[in-house]
Amino acid sequence: MTAKKAFERLPTSVKPINYNIRLHPDLEKFTFTGVEVIDVEVKQSSRTLKMNSAEIEVQSATFISSGKTMTSTAITTCDEDETLTVSFDSDMPLGTGQVKLDFTGILNDKLRGFYRSSYTAGDGSLKRIAVTQFESTDARRAFPCWDEPAIKATFDVTLVSPVKTVALSNMPVIKENIEGDLKVTTYDRTPIMSTYLVAFVIGEFDYVEGKDRNGVLIRTYTPVGRSERGQFALEVALKCLPFYAD
Repeated sequence: MTAKKAFERLPTSVKPINYNIRLHPDLEKFTFTGVEVIDVEVKQSSRTLKMNSAEIEVQSATFISSGKTMTSTAITTCDEDETLTVSFDSDMPLGTGQVKLDFTGILNDKLRGFYRSSYTAGDGSLKRIAVTQFESTDARRAFPCWDEPAIKATFDVTLVSPVKTVALSNMPVIKENIEGDLKVTTYDRTPIMSTYLVAFVIGEFDYVEGKDRNGVLIRTYTPVGRSERGQFALEVALKCLPFYAD
């Protein structure tokens, strides 16, 4: 019987500071494309960069520092460890830099990571949606990252989706552009937090909304044509949020 490999934490030679992530899911093919630029601090010189990644294929990887770009010489993955290793022909210099990755992934049917789901609308039509469940270590199925709860950073998220859909993430929308039949939604930067707290949802939804006694706008999203089913949840939220704020 083969012994199970001992768990190893990621190297601490490179630390993420901020992730700038752009994702474009295809709700028909159940795939997505992504681009991310990660601001990092290189604390120890190294020719390799190791992070978590699962069910993702990275097409290109570069490291940028002081105006100089280093292109990867090898990109390897380990399915067992759910890791991605990017190699360069020379050491990444100490200090701050940026890691840029282009990648593709799947909207899986495992109810974890970045996955696909569906619901039946009020008119009987089937609506497909893309949603996330990252806790505790499944953000790696949506974008390569240091997917350990103790390794925190900030996140800038941009979602590309069909115009008719609603795109949600952790933070308020700061910009939204229409590009043909697509909508590009950019959200404000998050606080410093663990990867498993990042969230996004794309699909067709209705909502009901209200403001609590402190003036905070709260929305409850529901399947199309069934907004009345969100009323109770909204009423509870309007009462609960001020309690936690006091």
